[in-house]
Amino acid sequence: MSVFRPSRRDILSLAATAPALALPATKAHAQTLGAPASGNPAHFRFQLGDVTLTVVSDGRLEVPANGLGINADPAEVTAFLESYFLSTQTNYSHTNHLVIETTDATVLVDVGSGNRFLPTAGRLMDNLASAGIDAGDITHVVITHAHPDHIWGIRDDFDEALFPDAAYYIGGTERDYWLQDGLVNTVPTDMQQFVVGAVNSLNVEGADWTTMADGTEIVPGVRVIDTPGHTLGHMSVVIESGGKQLIALGDSMNHAWMSTARPEWVSNFDMDADLTVSTRKRLLDMAATDRMAVLGYHFPFPGVGHIARDGDAYRFVPALWQW
Repeated sequence: MSVFRPSRRDILSLAATAPALALPATKAHAQTLGAPASGNPAHFRFQLGDVTLTVVSDGRLEVPANGLGINADPAEVTAFLESYFLSTQTNYSHTNHLVIETTDATVLVDVGSGNRFLPTAGRLMDNLASAGIDAGDITHVVITHAHPDHIWGIRDDFDEALFPDAAYYIGGTERDYWLQDGLVNTVPTDMQQFVVGAVNSLNVEGADWTTMADGTEIVPGVRVIDTPGHTLGHMSVVIESGGKQLIALGDSMNHAWMSTARPEWVSNFDMDADLTVSTRKRLLDMAATDRMAVLGYHFPFPGVGHIARDGDAYRFVPALWQW
């Protein structure tokens, strides 16, 4: 069952009108907590065994909430969002990138969207600098999948790779899907820009790609696993050090509460609904059973926590910050 039906036109329209949107006075939403004029830190650093992990924001996405739970009763989805104090109109989505610093390598997971997607995103390079991470120190770049907010930021204004000295990795299935001959002519009109953007990003000058398969080790202690469904070749990144594990989920779970409490609900950005659900349930079971930490790319910043069983479903438990 394919449900890959996002409308870029609707997304851009929403982004353009976002300042004019007003939340109903009768509803209490988390978005009513406004940002301070001085801004908040855009990175969060912590240790996993001997590895230093830094979550760095690329900004945010604001897309229609009616793209959530598209295979469920709309009234039930609305009730679910309201129960978590979330807007029923706008899905306010963070973008959490992971930088993995080992003794000999600095690995960046995904490269954001640059200035090519939504105006609320594209902050990664500035926020890396604010976190004290020099772009020239990045030794490996791992792409979970080739959607705009994960790969379009790979090139500068001269169409050259932003990390020319890094080794680039993407799943073989993912790469083959986006680079197949004539794909742009087989997808809906609203998706053609997604295809063109993916092709341009994968063909960027200065990036020599290594294709990954399930279990590929990027550097010691860092490997990828197949997590298809959101895209057909989607992969997640597992870090292990000192007997502890964390999995960077990418978009295999794209909503902190809905993807865990209602794993059978999918979004309009999930290419294969059935595969998305089976992958998600497998990951949830693995994270809960093995007590693995997780990082959700679109979870509330910094997006780090654990997965706990909750009856027949699960729940996301944010990690306790240690000052």
